[in-house]
Amino acid sequence: MTDETATGVDRRTVLGALAGASGVAVAGCSALTRERDGQTSRLDDETAKELAREFAPTLYFDVHEPWFPTDPRRYASERDGEPVVDGFDALDGYHERYSAGNPPDPTVFYRAVEYEASPLAAVQFWFYSAFDQFTTNFHWHDWEVLHVFVDTETDEPQLYVASSHSRKAPNNEFLDPEPETVPRILSELGSHSSALSVNDVPDRFQRVALEDLLADVTNATIDGVADLADVELPIAYGLPRDEGSRLPYVVPEYEGGPLYDHERLPSVTRESLIDSDLTIRSYDALTSPPTDLPTRETGLVFRHREREGDADIEYELVPTGEIEHIAAFTGPQLSFEFDVPDAVEDAVAGHITATETPWDQPRYENPAADITAPNHRAALADRYEAIGEPAPINTVVSRVTEAVTADDAPEDEGLTTTETTVESVALLESDPEAVPTFGGVAVLRDVPAGDHRLTVNGAGRAPHSERVTVSDDGTTAAGVDGEIPLVARNRATKLEVGDGTGEADLSAVAVEDDFAGRLYESAVDGGDAVYVHTGGAYTTEVRDGDDAIGAYRINPSPGAASAIRIERPETGTASLSTFVADIAEETREGVSTHRDGDSDANDDDDTATGDDDRGSENAVTGLERALEAVVDAARRAADEARAGERETADRRLETVAERLQRVETRLSEASDELPEPLSKAARNRLEQAERRTEQARTAETL
Repeated sequence: MTDETATGVDRRTVLGALAGASGVAVAGCSALTRERDGQTSRLDDETAKELAREFAPTLYFDVHEPWFPTDPRRYASERDGEPVVDGFDALDGYHERYSAGNPPDPTVFYRAVEYEASPLAAVQFWFYSAFDQFTTNFHWHDWEVLHVFVDTETDEPQLYVASSHSRKAPNNEFLDPEPETVPRILSELGSHSSALSVNDVPDRFQRVALEDLLADVTNATIDGVADLADVELPIAYGLPRDEGSRLPYVVPEYEGGPLYDHERLPSVTRESLIDSDLTIRSYDALTSPPTDLPTRETGLVFRHREREGDADIEYELVPTGEIEHIAAFTGPQLSFEFDVPDAVEDAVAGHITATETPWDQPRYENPAADITAPNHRAALADRYEAIGEPAPINTVVSRVTEAVTADDAPEDEGLTTTETTVESVALLESDPEAVPTFGGVAVLRDVPAGDHRLTVNGAGRAPHSERVTVSDDGTTAAGVDGEIPLVARNRATKLEVGDGTGEADLSAVAVEDDFAGRLYESAVDGGDAVYVHTGGAYTTEVRDGDDAIGAYRINPSPGAASAIRIERPETGTASLSTFVADIAEETREGVSTHRDGDSDANDDDDTATGDDDRGSENAVTGLERALEAVVDAARRAADEARAGERETADRRLETVAERLQRVETRLSEASDELPEPLSKAARNRLEQAERRTEQARTAETL
């Protein structure tokens, strides 16, 4: 996000747009059907009560959970002649009455509807919490829901749909549960996102089937993206902290200070919020990803008072009709940080305000609107005419990994990527709604076709941002081969391409590391900025509007404090020839440094015979001289290209290609005398130099 002097769009406008998105975010549904679902009508009170009692879920909460399902009516007041629940009143009133192990007014609200001319019915269980504190956002009030779709002719459940964070994050769903299985909800700490539990381990989430243990969701896996074929994960949010991942929570702020310091919240203290062991002040407050965050541990268990079984708390079942008179759940905007890498400004804040009332949401009247798994909607549509077939839906997916230094590379000159145990958040700036990853996988559903900017951020990491082009009816893999590597802040430096004026005619930028390969690739509009790991050695590739290619060698210093800038990137033969000279010279210097070090060691060794050492020295010296010859020929080719002498430049490039072949021979001869990391680096760079030489020879632009 650029600053207001550069774009004319000020920070207040951005924050207002983000706040406006929050009302949509809580709706939890989207236009997912080709044809309309059938109309519903409310079931009679007695039938609704029977269904609610039959399927009343057991609720499992995290040991650190501060906000349990309660009755908001106690905190209602009148505003402009209508009853509302104010966020300050609800949060402070809840904590005034709360005591450890004894949360006030444990309540679950229910509602049941039937689809007209159909045996399909749905009973909904609505859970109200006074506050939502999470890693991607927080807000006053929180409403979550479990939909149980039931066939009234067979009295058998057809589908469970447990609400996740937003319409962009896939819900947790289970098709055809066993009729005798009581639905169980594993509530995510702070956010109350609802994971399902249907297997024999009641308080743990199981994403995939394991031996005799059922999976807790039946959502379809990622499909249509070959690069993610090995990610056999159901597209469901799940419960990341129960799956070995870690989530840092953020402290909510209001009017520049932590929320618990506000004068209207005398009963709220720091201890009222998520435990400090899980909390950071902002995503950029850490220099590296946190490693000591505790994973999930079960705390209080809630069950309906008429159901048998062990539980800590018994809750009341109350029909939603008794609270539909509440006109609104209100509260001022709260803030959290979300960094966006850009050449001008790095920070944009997202603000979330209060939640909608359930009875104003489409899924209240039509529970099927909340089915996010197309395979589940298709199954119900096949059984019941009242449910429309699933429509094509555009999804953006990517694996978020971590870039770290490679053990087999020279020190601070090569990377690899590893799985991450700390979850991140993803944001489409065209629809600014932050979505958490699950198992390191980012999934954003229901994305309009066209160009978007995707930003991924994580605690202690530098943010990543790229342009993604989404086509209709399919899954789009973001990143390179479906992978987005993030970099720890304490090892990150910004690479800026373009001079910030927008005059450069660039259409794409890519960054490759010598060992990890291509790490970043994005369409651009004139310029770009990306955070890179200071322990890598990079080739930065640029393309212009005519698809001509240029390349630049980047090898950042681990201690560099300032950004690296390619101010006026060029494409064509001159740029590519210069790159070949630079990478050959970099490799020559590494070989020379090793040779000089070995020579010093040999000079100090009185027992050396000299013959073998002389052979080794000759092989390494031959490699160094071959690289020097490449440097000379490549620089001459670049000079001729800049002078407009195509024929001469082409002859020079033929010489470069021949001399690179000689380097390959000399490298084979000297490999046994070079450290393995240096030998591997030289081979990787040789491949890069050969590829760029060929591009220089075929380039139409000098």
